[in-house]
Amino acid sequence: MNKKINNCFISVNIQKDDFDVNAEIQSIRSGKIIGGIINFIGVVRDSQKEKEELVSLELEHYPGMTEKAIMSICRDAQKRWEINFVRVIHRVGNLKTGDNIVLVITASAHRKESFKSAEFIMDFLKSRAPIWKKEHYKTHSTWVQSKEADELLLKDW
Repeated sequence: MNKKINNCFISVNIQKDDFDVNAEIQSIRSGKIIGGIINFIGVVRDSQKEKEELVSLELEHYPGMTEKAIMSICRDAQKRWEINFVRVIHRVGNLKTGDNIVLVITASAHRKESFKSAEFIMDFLKSRAPIWKKEHYKTHSTWVQSKEADELLLKDW
């Protein structure tokens, strides 16, 4: 899903395939009014809660709804900061420890706008994007519950 709003291009993809961070950044670098590019990459980590090693992380979503929700988060960031480009890729499906989950890239004329907007987008993705995570261990599976700490972060915005 791609949109151009004012001077900001927003691109959101939900996909099973991995992403190439360097290729994504290169596609943004050609912008004439870009002075700073910030990227955040979220990866699957072994669970801190369980004593067992995480086998895989399954991510589910509602196609169409998820893209719209993430686009709305990106538009909110674009309204708050003078950013020229936003790129969000969120993976779904069955992922292993160390696999990429999410990529958030923001670009602007000045670094501060990019830093703040990327942090804002990631904080809201964590709590508001309709994506559900299920951790699979050798002996059992469990749905990941939302964390109070993540909700508290949203109050800062």
